[in-house]
Amino acid sequence: MSETTPQPPSSPRFAWSLATRPVWQVGVLATLAGAVVTEGFTLVARGAGVPMKAAGFGEKEATEIAVGGIARSVVLWSIGGILLAVALARWAKRPTRTFVVAAVAFTVLSLTAPAAATQTTVSTQVILAASHVVAAAVIIPILARRLSCT
Repeated sequence: MSETTPQPPSSPRFAWSLATRPVWQVGVLATLAGAVVTEGFTLVARGAGVPMKAAGFGEKEATEIAVGGIARSVVLWSIGGILLAVALARWAKRPTRTFVVAAVAFTVLSLTAPAAATQTTVSTQVILAASHVVAAAVIIPILARRLSCT
């Protein structure tokens, strides 16, 4: 009886399976991975004592960011990125480059939200901004790799 050894995610077999899946499926998988990693990042920050209370635009008082709230936000905001990737895969001449440039630009633009969060401690603002970068660092490369196979 022969045993098969599980292959790590960086294996050629894993890459091939991503290359054969539809762009939207890879986007959903990347988003779920990004949401889990980003939520984990903020949970570590909470454990280190960073107060996860923020006030949105126009709010006068900061409220607690619920556990799972960061993951939910990653999923919601990633829907636009998935739609962009699907459209670029279909109609763009250079979908990978266009996607990466647009996704990085949107990520940089998204950093204005934590910076503008009123009634929010600087440590929380830094963690929220870093969480945008963490989510992008997980999601963008996975989708870009899939787009390079089109």
